[in-house]
Amino acid sequence: MAVPMILQSIHPPQFGRNLKEKTEQEKDGGVDFPFDLQYNKIQTELSHFDDMFNHKVEKKVNRSTRKCKTAKKQEEEEEIKKVQEEYDKVDSCNLQKFSDFPLSRRTKHGLQNSGYHYPTEIQREAILFSLRGMDILGAAKTGSGKTLAFVVPVLECLWRQRWSSVDGLGALIISPTRELALQTYETFCKVGCMHDFSAALVIGGTDADYEKRRIGQSNLVVCTPGRLLQHMDENPLFDTTQLQIIVLDEADRILDLGFSAQLNAIIENLPETRQTLLYSATQTKSVKDLARLSLKNPVYVSVHENSKFCTPERLKQNFVVCKEEDKLNYFWSFLRTHTKCKVLAFFTNCKQVRFVYEAFRRLQPGLTVLHLHGSMSLQKRVNVFKEFQRKKFVVMFSTDIAARGLDFPCVDWVVQVDCPADLAEYIHRSGRTARYNNKGRALLIVNPAQTIFIEHLKEKRIPISEIQINYEKFLNIQTKLQTFCSQDPDFHSICSRALVAYCKSLHFAKNKEIFNMEKIDLEALAK
Repeated sequence: MAVPMILQSIHPPQFGRNLKEKTEQEKDGGVDFPFDLQYNKIQTELSHFDDMFNHKVEKKVNRSTRKCKTAKKQEEEEEIKKVQEEYDKVDSCNLQKFSDFPLSRRTKHGLQNSGYHYPTEIQREAILFSLRGMDILGAAKTGSGKTLAFVVPVLECLWRQRWSSVDGLGALIISPTRELALQTYETFCKVGCMHDFSAALVIGGTDADYEKRRIGQSNLVVCTPGRLLQHMDENPLFDTTQLQIIVLDEADRILDLGFSAQLNAIIENLPETRQTLLYSATQTKSVKDLARLSLKNPVYVSVHENSKFCTPERLKQNFVVCKEEDKLNYFWSFLRTHTKCKVLAFFTNCKQVRFVYEAFRRLQPGLTVLHLHGSMSLQKRVNVFKEFQRKKFVVMFSTDIAARGLDFPCVDWVVQVDCPADLAEYIHRSGRTARYNNKGRALLIVNPAQTIFIEHLKEKRIPISEIQINYEKFLNIQTKLQTFCSQDPDFHSICSRALVAYCKSLHFAKNKEIFNMEKIDLEALAK
Protein backbone atom coordinates (compact mmCIF):
# COMPACT_ATOMS: atom_id res chain seq x y z
CA MET A 1 0.00 0.00 0.00
CA ALA A 2 3.02 2.34 0.52
CA VAL A 3 3.79 2.54 -3.18
CA PRO A 4 0.59 4.37 -4.33
CA MET A 5 0.77 6.84 -1.41
CA ILE A 6 4.37 7.86 -2.19
CA LEU A 7 3.61 8.27 -5.85
CA GLN A 8 0.61 10.51 -5.08
CA SER A 9 2.75 12.87 -2.92
CA ILE A 10 4.93 13.84 -5.90
CA HIS A 11 3.47 16.71 -7.91
CA PRO A 12 3.72 16.00 -11.64
CA PRO A 13 4.99 19.50 -12.69
CA GLN A 14 7.93 19.20 -10.27
CA PHE A 15 8.82 15.84 -11.86
CA GLY A 16 8.81 17.35 -15.38
CA ARG A 17 10.90 20.52 -14.90
CA ASN A 18 12.72 22.14 -17.81
CA LEU A 19 16.49 21.83 -17.39
CA LYS A 20 17.14 25.42 -18.56
CA GLU A 21 14.61 26.85 -16.07
CA LYS A 22 16.21 24.81 -13.31
CA THR A 23 19.66 26.20 -14.10
CA GLU A 24 18.40 29.80 -13.97
CA GLN A 25 16.77 29.19 -10.59
CA GLU A 26 20.02 27.75 -9.30
CA LYS A 27 21.84 30.96 -10.36
CA ASP A 28 19.25 33.16 -8.55
CA GLY A 29 19.45 30.96 -5.48
CA GLY A 30 15.77 30.12 -5.71
CA VAL A 31 15.96 26.39 -6.32
CA ASP A 32 14.27 24.11 -3.82
CA PHE A 33 17.17 21.70 -3.09
CA PRO A 34 15.51 19.91 -0.16
CA PHE A 35 12.56 18.85 -2.29
CA ASP A 36 14.76 17.66 -5.17
CA LEU A 37 16.91 15.68 -2.79
CA GLN A 38 13.82 14.22 -1.19
CA TYR A 39 12.42 13.36 -4.62
CA ASN A 40 15.65 11.68 -5.73
CA LYS A 41 15.78 9.73 -2.49
CA ILE A 42 12.20 8.56 -2.96
CA GLN A 43 12.96 7.58 -6.57
CA THR A 44 15.98 5.56 -5.41
CA GLU A 45 13.91 3.83 -2.74
CA LEU A 46 11.14 3.10 -5.26
CA SER A 47 13.64 1.73 -7.76
CA HIS A 48 15.14 -0.46 -5.07
CA PHE A 49 11.66 -1.55 -3.98
CA ASP A 50 10.72 -2.38 -7.61
CA ASP A 51 13.88 -4.41 -8.03
CA MET A 52 13.16 -6.34 -4.85
CA PHE A 53 9.51 -6.80 -5.80
CA ASN A 54 10.32 -7.96 -9.36
CA HIS A 55 13.04 -10.27 -8.08
CA LYS A 56 10.63 -11.84 -5.60
CA VAL A 57 7.92 -12.26 -8.27
CA GLU A 58 10.42 -13.68 -10.76
CA LYS A 59 11.83 -15.99 -8.13
CA LYS A 60 8.32 -17.10 -7.20
CA VAL A 61 7.39 -17.70 -10.88
CA ASN A 62 10.62 -19.61 -11.52
CA ARG A 63 10.05 -21.69 -8.41
CA SER A 64 6.47 -22.38 -9.50
CA THR A 65 7.59 -23.27 -13.05
CA ARG A 66 10.30 -25.58 -11.74
CA LYS A 67 7.80 -27.19 -9.43
CA CYS A 68 5.36 -27.77 -12.34
CA LYS A 69 8.12 -29.17 -14.53
CA THR A 70 9.29 -31.46 -11.75
CA ALA A 71 5.74 -32.67 -11.13
CA LYS A 72 5.19 -33.22 -14.85
CA LYS A 73 8.49 -35.08 -15.14
CA GLN A 74 7.63 -37.31 -12.19
CA GLU A 75 4.18 -37.97 -13.64
CA GLU A 76 5.66 -38.95 -17.01
CA GLU A 77 8.29 -41.17 -15.39
CA GLU A 78 5.57 -42.94 -13.44
CA GLU A 79 3.58 -43.40 -16.67
CA ILE A 80 6.65 -44.82 -18.44
CA LYS A 81 7.29 -47.23 -15.60
CA LYS A 82 3.65 -48.31 -15.49
CA VAL A 83 3.47 -48.85 -19.26
CA GLN A 84 6.72 -50.84 -19.32
CA GLU A 85 5.46 -53.12 -16.57
CA GLU A 86 2.51 -54.03 -18.80
CA TYR A 87 4.67 -55.19 -21.74
CA ASP A 88 5.23 -58.71 -20.44
CA LYS A 89 1.82 -59.05 -18.81
CA VAL A 90 -0.28 -58.39 -21.90
CA ASP A 91 -1.36 -61.20 -24.23
CA SER A 92 -1.72 -60.17 -27.88
CA CYS A 93 -4.91 -62.25 -28.15
CA ASN A 94 -6.62 -59.84 -25.75
CA LEU A 95 -5.66 -56.72 -27.69
CA GLN A 96 -8.85 -56.01 -29.60
CA LYS A 97 -8.52 -52.21 -29.65
CA PHE A 98 -5.56 -49.84 -29.64
CA SER A 99 -6.83 -48.57 -26.30
CA ASP A 100 -6.01 -52.05 -24.91
CA PHE A 101 -2.32 -51.75 -25.84
CA PRO A 102 0.28 -50.70 -23.25
CA LEU A 103 0.98 -47.36 -24.92
CA SER A 104 1.54 -43.79 -23.79
CA ARG A 105 -1.46 -41.50 -23.56
CA ARG A 106 0.08 -39.32 -26.26
CA THR A 107 0.27 -42.16 -28.78
CA LYS A 108 -3.23 -43.39 -27.93
CA HIS A 109 -4.55 -39.88 -28.43
CA GLY A 110 -2.80 -39.63 -31.81
CA LEU A 111 -4.19 -43.00 -32.92
CA GLN A 112 -7.71 -42.04 -31.91
CA ASN A 113 -7.54 -38.65 -33.65
CA SER A 114 -6.23 -40.33 -36.82
CA GLY A 115 -9.13 -42.78 -36.88
CA TYR A 116 -7.16 -45.89 -35.90
CA HIS A 117 -9.23 -47.85 -33.40
CA TYR A 118 -8.83 -51.55 -34.22
CA PRO A 119 -5.47 -53.21 -34.98
CA THR A 120 -4.90 -55.58 -37.88
CA GLU A 121 -3.34 -58.98 -37.31
CA ILE A 122 0.20 -57.88 -38.17
CA GLN A 123 -0.17 -54.84 -35.90
CA ARG A 124 -1.47 -56.91 -33.00
CA GLU A 125 1.47 -59.32 -33.21
CA ALA A 126 4.34 -57.04 -34.22
CA ILE A 127 3.72 -54.00 -32.00
CA LEU A 128 3.90 -55.96 -28.76
CA PHE A 129 7.19 -57.69 -29.66
CA SER A 130 8.62 -54.36 -30.85
CA LEU A 131 7.69 -52.64 -27.59
CA ARG A 132 9.70 -55.29 -25.74
CA GLY A 133 12.79 -54.18 -27.66
CA MET A 134 13.06 -57.18 -29.98
CA ASP A 135 14.22 -57.08 -33.59
CA ILE A 136 11.37 -57.87 -35.99
CA LEU A 137 11.30 -59.65 -39.33
CA GLY A 138 7.76 -58.93 -40.48
CA ALA A 139 6.00 -60.49 -43.44
CA ALA A 140 2.41 -59.75 -44.35
CA LYS A 141 0.30 -59.49 -47.44
CA THR A 142 -0.22 -56.10 -49.01
CA GLY A 143 -2.82 -53.90 -47.33
CA SER A 144 -2.36 -55.54 -43.93
CA GLY A 145 -1.22 -52.39 -42.11
CA LYS A 146 2.55 -52.84 -41.87
CA THR A 147 3.16 -49.07 -41.66
CA LEU A 148 1.34 -48.62 -38.37
CA ALA A 149 3.06 -51.77 -37.07
CA PHE A 150 6.34 -49.83 -36.94
CA VAL A 151 5.08 -46.24 -36.49
CA VAL A 152 3.71 -47.00 -33.01
CA PRO A 153 6.84 -48.78 -31.65
CA VAL A 154 9.13 -46.04 -32.99
CA LEU A 155 7.15 -43.31 -31.20
CA GLU A 156 7.02 -45.35 -28.01
CA CYS A 157 10.75 -46.10 -28.14
CA LEU A 158 11.65 -42.40 -28.22
CA TRP A 159 9.01 -41.60 -25.60
CA ARG A 160 10.41 -44.21 -23.17
CA GLN A 161 13.88 -42.73 -23.58
CA ARG A 162 12.45 -39.25 -22.93
CA TRP A 163 14.01 -38.18 -26.22
CA SER A 164 14.36 -34.45 -26.86
CA SER A 165 15.87 -32.12 -29.46
CA VAL A 166 19.25 -32.11 -27.69
CA ASP A 167 19.54 -35.89 -28.03
CA GLY A 168 19.78 -35.80 -31.82
CA LEU A 169 18.71 -38.55 -34.20
CA GLY A 170 16.87 -41.36 -32.46
CA ALA A 171 14.91 -43.12 -35.22
CA LEU A 172 15.55 -43.79 -38.89
CA ILE A 173 12.93 -45.08 -41.35
CA ILE A 174 14.10 -46.12 -44.83
CA SER A 175 11.51 -46.40 -47.62
CA PRO A 176 12.02 -47.56 -51.23
CA THR A 177 10.33 -44.62 -52.99
CA ARG A 178 9.73 -40.93 -52.41
CA GLU A 179 5.96 -41.38 -52.45
CA LEU A 180 6.04 -44.09 -49.79
CA ALA A 181 8.46 -42.03 -47.69
CA LEU A 182 6.10 -39.05 -47.89
CA GLN A 183 3.13 -41.19 -46.88
CA THR A 184 5.06 -42.69 -43.95
CA TYR A 185 6.18 -39.22 -42.84
CA GLU A 186 2.58 -37.99 -42.86
CA THR A 187 1.50 -41.01 -40.79
CA PHE A 188 4.17 -40.20 -38.20
CA CYS A 189 2.99 -36.58 -38.10
CA LYS A 190 -0.64 -37.62 -37.55
CA VAL A 191 -0.12 -40.39 -34.98
CA GLY A 192 2.73 -38.58 -33.22
CA CYS A 193 1.00 -35.19 -33.07
CA MET A 194 0.99 -35.15 -29.24
CA HIS A 195 4.69 -36.00 -28.90
CA ASP A 196 7.44 -33.38 -28.83
CA PHE A 197 9.78 -35.04 -31.34
CA SER A 198 11.02 -33.25 -34.43
CA ALA A 199 10.73 -35.15 -37.72
CA ALA A 200 12.29 -34.65 -41.16
CA LEU A 201 11.56 -36.02 -44.63
CA VAL A 202 14.79 -36.64 -46.54
CA ILE A 203 14.25 -37.70 -50.16
CA GLY A 204 15.66 -37.01 -53.61
CA GLY A 205 14.21 -34.22 -55.71
CA THR A 206 14.22 -31.70 -52.85
CA ASP A 207 16.66 -29.00 -51.66
CA ALA A 208 19.66 -30.88 -50.24
CA ASP A 209 21.02 -27.76 -48.47
CA TYR A 210 17.72 -27.26 -46.65
CA GLU A 211 17.73 -30.94 -45.68
CA LYS A 212 21.32 -30.61 -44.47
CA ARG A 213 20.31 -27.91 -41.98
CA ARG A 214 17.14 -29.68 -40.91
CA ILE A 215 18.49 -33.20 -40.52
CA GLY A 216 20.90 -32.22 -37.74
CA GLN A 217 17.98 -30.97 -35.63
CA SER A 218 15.67 -33.94 -36.15
CA ASN A 219 14.86 -36.79 -33.78
CA LEU A 220 13.13 -38.86 -36.44
CA VAL A 221 14.09 -39.08 -40.12
CA VAL A 222 12.06 -40.72 -42.90
CA CYS A 223 14.18 -41.14 -46.02
CA THR A 224 15.05 -42.97 -49.22
CA PRO A 225 18.34 -44.96 -49.34
CA GLY A 226 20.16 -42.87 -51.95
CA ARG A 227 19.58 -39.48 -50.31
CA LEU A 228 20.34 -40.89 -46.84
CA LEU A 229 23.71 -42.24 -47.98
CA GLN A 230 24.47 -38.86 -49.59
CA HIS A 231 23.95 -37.09 -46.25
CA MET A 232 26.01 -39.71 -44.40
CA ASP A 233 28.90 -39.08 -46.81
CA GLU A 234 28.67 -35.29 -47.20
CA ASN A 235 26.88 -33.84 -44.18
CA PRO A 236 29.01 -33.36 -41.02
CA LEU A 237 25.86 -32.50 -39.04
CA PHE A 238 24.35 -35.93 -39.62
CA ASP A 239 25.21 -38.03 -36.56
CA THR A 240 23.85 -41.56 -36.03
CA THR A 241 25.81 -42.45 -32.88
CA GLN A 242 22.73 -42.06 -30.65
CA LEU A 243 20.37 -43.98 -32.95
CA GLN A 244 17.89 -46.13 -31.02
CA ILE A 245 15.79 -47.78 -33.72
CA ILE A 246 15.83 -48.26 -37.51
CA VAL A 247 13.02 -49.43 -39.79
CA LEU A 248 13.53 -51.00 -43.22
CA ASP A 249 10.12 -50.64 -44.85
CA GLU A 250 9.26 -52.68 -47.96
CA ALA A 251 12.74 -54.20 -47.83
CA ASP A 252 12.10 -56.46 -50.82
CA ARG A 253 11.20 -53.44 -52.92
CA ILE A 254 14.32 -51.55 -51.78
CA LEU A 255 16.45 -54.47 -52.96
CA ASP A 256 14.48 -54.87 -56.21
CA LEU A 257 15.24 -51.23 -57.05
CA GLY A 258 18.97 -51.93 -56.82
CA PHE A 259 19.73 -50.35 -53.44
CA SER A 260 21.45 -53.42 -51.98
CA ALA A 261 24.95 -51.87 -51.90
CA GLN A 262 23.65 -48.57 -50.47
CA LEU A 263 21.67 -50.40 -47.80
CA ASN A 264 24.69 -52.45 -46.72
CA ALA A 265 26.80 -49.27 -46.54
CA ILE A 266 24.15 -47.55 -44.41
CA ILE A 267 23.83 -50.46 -41.98
CA GLU A 268 27.61 -50.67 -41.52
CA ASN A 269 27.65 -47.06 -40.28
CA LEU A 270 24.94 -47.51 -37.65
CA PRO A 271 25.52 -48.38 -33.97
CA GLU A 272 25.22 -52.09 -33.18
CA THR A 273 23.08 -51.49 -30.09
CA ARG A 274 20.11 -50.31 -32.14
CA GLN A 275 16.75 -52.07 -32.51
CA THR A 276 15.87 -53.05 -36.09
CA LEU A 277 12.42 -53.60 -37.61
CA LEU A 278 12.42 -55.10 -41.12
CA TYR A 279 9.13 -55.36 -43.01
CA SER A 280 8.54 -56.95 -46.38
CA ALA A 281 5.56 -58.21 -48.35
CA THR A 282 7.61 -61.10 -49.75
CA GLN A 283 10.44 -63.08 -48.16
CA THR A 284 12.94 -63.51 -50.99
CA LYS A 285 16.49 -64.83 -50.68
CA SER A 286 17.90 -61.29 -50.83
CA VAL A 287 15.58 -60.19 -48.00
CA LYS A 288 16.72 -63.13 -45.86
CA ASP A 289 20.36 -62.22 -46.57
CA LEU A 290 19.65 -58.64 -45.50
CA ALA A 291 17.93 -59.90 -42.36
CA ARG A 292 21.02 -61.92 -41.41
CA LEU A 293 23.17 -58.80 -41.75
CA SER A 294 20.91 -56.33 -39.95
CA LEU A 295 18.91 -58.29 -37.35
CA LYS A 296 19.93 -59.91 -34.07
CA ASN A 297 17.82 -62.83 -32.83
CA PRO A 298 14.73 -61.47 -34.58
CA VAL A 299 11.15 -62.47 -33.95
CA TYR A 300 9.54 -63.62 -37.19
CA VAL A 301 6.06 -62.15 -37.42
CA SER A 302 3.98 -63.36 -40.34
CA VAL A 303 0.30 -63.55 -41.16
CA HIS A 304 0.79 -65.50 -44.39
CA GLU A 305 0.45 -68.86 -42.69
CA ASN A 306 -3.01 -68.02 -41.41
CA SER A 307 -4.24 -66.89 -44.81
CA LYS A 308 -5.62 -69.18 -47.47
CA PHE A 309 -4.60 -66.81 -50.24
CA CYS A 310 -1.83 -64.23 -50.69
CA THR A 311 -4.38 -61.57 -51.58
CA PRO A 312 -6.92 -60.03 -49.16
CA GLU A 313 -10.02 -62.14 -48.53
CA ARG A 314 -12.36 -59.22 -49.27
CA LEU A 315 -10.79 -58.64 -52.69
CA LYS A 316 -12.87 -59.92 -55.60
CA GLN A 317 -10.65 -60.71 -58.59
CA ASN A 318 -11.64 -61.01 -62.24
CA PHE A 319 -10.00 -61.14 -65.64
CA VAL A 320 -11.13 -60.46 -69.18
CA VAL A 321 -9.61 -61.73 -72.42
CA CYS A 322 -9.52 -59.42 -75.44
CA LYS A 323 -7.25 -58.71 -78.39
CA GLU A 324 -4.31 -56.41 -77.76
CA GLU A 325 -5.68 -53.77 -80.14
CA ASP A 326 -9.05 -53.79 -78.29
CA LYS A 327 -7.63 -53.20 -74.80
CA LEU A 328 -8.11 -49.43 -74.79
CA ASN A 329 -11.60 -49.78 -76.26
CA TYR A 330 -12.56 -52.18 -73.48
CA PHE A 331 -10.94 -50.02 -70.79
CA TRP A 332 -12.77 -46.94 -72.09
CA SER A 333 -16.05 -48.88 -72.07
CA PHE A 334 -15.31 -49.96 -68.50
CA LEU A 335 -14.72 -46.38 -67.31
CA ARG A 336 -17.89 -45.11 -68.97
CA THR A 337 -19.91 -47.57 -66.86
CA HIS A 338 -17.99 -46.85 -63.63
CA THR A 339 -18.11 -43.07 -63.38
CA LYS A 340 -19.06 -43.18 -59.69
CA CYS A 341 -15.94 -45.07 -58.65
CA LYS A 342 -12.32 -44.50 -57.69
CA VAL A 343 -10.19 -46.44 -60.19
CA LEU A 344 -6.44 -47.10 -60.27
CA ALA A 345 -5.15 -48.39 -63.63
CA PHE A 346 -1.68 -49.85 -64.22
CA PHE A 347 0.39 -49.70 -67.39
CA THR A 348 3.87 -50.95 -68.24
CA ASN A 349 5.82 -47.71 -68.74
CA CYS A 350 5.76 -43.91 -68.43
CA LYS A 351 5.10 -43.22 -72.11
CA GLN A 352 2.00 -45.42 -72.13
CA VAL A 353 0.68 -43.66 -69.05
CA ARG A 354 1.25 -40.27 -70.69
CA PHE A 355 -0.50 -41.37 -73.91
CA VAL A 356 -3.58 -42.83 -72.20
CA TYR A 357 -3.85 -39.77 -69.96
CA GLU A 358 -3.73 -37.36 -72.92
CA ALA A 359 -6.20 -39.48 -74.90
CA PHE A 360 -8.76 -39.97 -72.13
CA ARG A 361 -8.43 -36.37 -70.99
CA ARG A 362 -9.59 -35.31 -74.45
CA LEU A 363 -12.34 -37.94 -74.54
CA GLN A 364 -13.67 -36.95 -71.08
CA PRO A 365 -14.88 -40.21 -69.50
CA GLY A 366 -17.08 -38.51 -66.88
CA LEU A 367 -14.70 -38.61 -63.91
CA THR A 368 -11.46 -36.85 -63.00
CA VAL A 369 -8.44 -38.12 -64.96
CA LEU A 370 -4.95 -38.19 -63.35
CA HIS A 371 -1.62 -39.81 -64.16
CA LEU A 372 1.45 -40.75 -62.12
CA HIS A 373 4.85 -41.96 -63.27
CA GLY A 374 8.53 -41.71 -62.41
CA SER A 375 9.43 -39.13 -65.08
CA MET A 376 7.33 -36.47 -63.36
CA SER A 377 8.94 -33.99 -60.98
CA LEU A 378 8.63 -34.75 -57.29
CA GLN A 379 6.27 -31.82 -56.68
CA LYS A 380 3.94 -32.93 -59.47
CA ARG A 381 3.93 -36.49 -58.17
CA VAL A 382 3.11 -35.29 -54.67
CA ASN A 383 0.27 -33.10 -55.97
CA VAL A 384 -1.22 -35.97 -58.01
CA PHE A 385 -0.78 -38.35 -55.09
CA LYS A 386 -2.72 -36.04 -52.76
CA GLU A 387 -5.41 -35.27 -55.32
CA PHE A 388 -6.09 -38.95 -55.92
CA GLN A 389 -6.30 -39.51 -52.18
CA ARG A 390 -8.77 -36.65 -51.81
CA LYS A 391 -11.14 -37.21 -54.73
CA LYS A 392 -14.00 -39.70 -54.69
CA PHE A 393 -14.79 -40.23 -58.39
CA VAL A 394 -11.46 -40.37 -60.19
CA VAL A 395 -9.26 -42.57 -62.37
CA MET A 396 -5.47 -42.51 -62.14
CA PHE A 397 -3.21 -44.10 -64.74
CA SER A 398 0.08 -45.21 -63.23
CA THR A 399 3.21 -47.26 -63.67
CA ASP A 400 4.26 -49.66 -60.92
CA ILE A 401 5.46 -46.65 -58.93
CA ALA A 402 2.05 -46.80 -57.20
CA ALA A 403 2.02 -50.58 -56.80
CA ARG A 404 4.00 -50.89 -53.58
CA GLY A 405 3.18 -49.63 -50.12
CA LEU A 406 1.14 -46.57 -51.09
CA ASP A 407 -2.15 -46.32 -49.26
CA PHE A 408 -4.94 -44.75 -51.29
CA PRO A 409 -8.22 -44.64 -49.35
CA CYS A 410 -11.40 -46.19 -50.73
CA VAL A 411 -10.11 -47.45 -54.10
CA ASP A 412 -13.04 -49.34 -55.67
CA TRP A 413 -11.26 -50.88 -58.66
CA VAL A 414 -7.69 -51.76 -59.60
CA VAL A 415 -7.46 -52.38 -63.35
CA GLN A 416 -4.29 -53.93 -64.77
CA VAL A 417 -4.52 -52.90 -68.42
CA ASP A 418 -1.09 -54.43 -69.09
CA CYS A 419 -0.28 -57.89 -67.78
CA PRO A 420 2.12 -57.81 -64.79
CA ALA A 421 5.60 -59.30 -65.13
CA ASP A 422 5.10 -61.89 -62.39
CA LEU A 423 2.88 -63.07 -59.56
CA ALA A 424 4.42 -60.70 -56.99
CA GLU A 425 3.70 -57.69 -59.20
CA TYR A 426 0.10 -58.82 -59.65
CA ILE A 427 -0.37 -59.14 -55.90
CA HIS A 428 1.09 -55.71 -55.16
CA ARG A 429 -0.96 -54.00 -57.84
CA SER A 430 -4.17 -55.67 -56.69
CA GLY A 431 -3.35 -54.81 -53.10
CA ARG A 432 -4.05 -51.11 -53.66
CA THR A 433 -7.70 -51.93 -53.01
CA ALA A 434 -9.46 -53.99 -50.31
CA ARG A 435 -7.12 -52.57 -47.69
CA TYR A 436 -7.70 -52.77 -43.92
CA ASN A 437 -10.64 -55.17 -44.23
CA ASN A 438 -12.44 -53.00 -46.80
CA LYS A 439 -13.98 -54.47 -49.93
CA GLY A 440 -12.44 -53.99 -53.35
CA ARG A 441 -12.29 -55.37 -56.87
CA ALA A 442 -9.39 -56.12 -59.21
CA LEU A 443 -9.59 -56.59 -62.97
CA LEU A 444 -6.83 -58.01 -65.16
CA ILE A 445 -6.98 -57.48 -68.93
CA VAL A 446 -5.01 -60.06 -70.95
CA ASN A 447 -4.70 -60.92 -74.62
CA PRO A 448 -5.32 -64.55 -75.75
CA ALA A 449 -1.59 -65.38 -75.62
CA GLN A 450 -1.37 -64.26 -71.97
CA THR A 451 -4.07 -66.57 -70.58
CA ILE A 452 -1.26 -68.80 -69.35
CA PHE A 453 -0.66 -66.17 -66.66
CA ILE A 454 -4.17 -66.86 -65.38
CA GLU A 455 -3.21 -70.51 -64.99
CA HIS A 456 -0.20 -69.49 -62.91
CA LEU A 457 -2.49 -67.48 -60.63
CA LYS A 458 -4.82 -70.41 -60.13
CA GLU A 459 -1.88 -72.72 -59.41
CA LYS A 460 -1.00 -70.38 -56.52
CA ARG A 461 -4.59 -70.68 -55.26
CA ILE A 462 -5.47 -67.09 -56.10
CA PRO A 463 -9.24 -66.96 -56.68
CA ILE A 464 -9.85 -65.25 -60.00
CA SER A 465 -12.80 -65.65 -62.36
CA GLU A 466 -13.45 -64.57 -65.95
CA ILE A 467 -15.76 -61.78 -67.05
CA GLN A 468 -17.27 -61.97 -70.52
CA ILE A 469 -17.21 -58.80 -72.61
CA ASN A 470 -20.63 -57.23 -73.05
CA TYR A 471 -20.42 -56.08 -76.66
CA GLU A 472 -23.66 -54.11 -76.33
CA LYS A 473 -21.76 -51.68 -74.09
CA PHE A 474 -18.47 -51.98 -75.98
CA LEU A 475 -17.35 -48.54 -77.25
CA ASN A 476 -14.78 -48.11 -80.00
CA ILE A 477 -12.60 -45.01 -79.64
CA GLN A 478 -10.18 -45.83 -82.47
CA THR A 479 -11.67 -43.31 -84.92
CA LYS A 480 -11.55 -40.50 -82.35
CA LEU A 481 -7.92 -41.26 -81.50
CA GLN A 482 -7.01 -41.20 -85.19
CA THR A 483 -8.70 -37.80 -85.47
CA PHE A 484 -6.72 -36.48 -82.50
CA CYS A 485 -3.49 -37.71 -84.13
CA SER A 486 -4.25 -36.01 -87.44
CA GLN A 487 -5.23 -32.71 -85.82
CA ASP A 488 -2.52 -32.51 -83.15
CA PRO A 489 1.12 -33.34 -84.07
CA ASP A 490 2.12 -33.35 -80.39
CA PHE A 491 -0.49 -35.98 -79.58
CA HIS A 492 0.63 -38.03 -82.60
CA SER A 493 4.19 -37.92 -81.27
CA ILE A 494 3.04 -39.01 -77.80
CA CYS A 495 1.10 -41.88 -79.35
CA SER A 496 4.08 -43.04 -81.44
CA ARG A 497 6.47 -42.97 -78.49
CA ALA A 498 4.02 -44.99 -76.39
CA LEU A 499 3.79 -47.70 -79.06
CA VAL A 500 7.58 -47.93 -79.39
CA ALA A 501 8.00 -48.08 -75.60
CA TYR A 502 5.43 -50.87 -75.31
CA CYS A 503 7.14 -52.91 -78.04
CA LYS A 504 10.47 -52.46 -76.25
CA SER A 505 8.98 -53.67 -72.99
CA LEU A 506 7.70 -56.80 -74.73
CA HIS A 507 11.07 -57.38 -76.37
CA PHE A 508 13.04 -57.09 -73.13
CA ALA A 509 10.55 -59.01 -70.96
CA LYS A 510 12.08 -62.11 -69.40
CA ASN A 511 9.03 -64.37 -69.59
CA LYS A 512 8.63 -64.90 -73.33
CA GLU A 513 5.89 -67.42 -72.66
CA ILE A 514 3.63 -64.55 -71.59
CA PHE A 515 5.18 -61.59 -73.39
CA ASN A 516 5.65 -62.76 -76.97
CA MET A 517 5.68 -59.93 -79.50
CA GLU A 518 5.32 -62.38 -82.40
CA LYS A 519 1.80 -63.23 -81.22
CA ILE A 520 0.64 -59.60 -81.33
CA ASP A 521 -0.74 -57.92 -84.43
CA LEU A 522 1.42 -54.78 -84.33
CA GLU A 523 -0.20 -53.29 -87.43
CA ALA A 524 -3.66 -53.49 -85.87
CA LEU A 525 -2.28 -52.12 -82.60
CA ALA A 526 -0.67 -49.15 -84.38
CA LYS A 527 -4.00 -48.12 -85.90
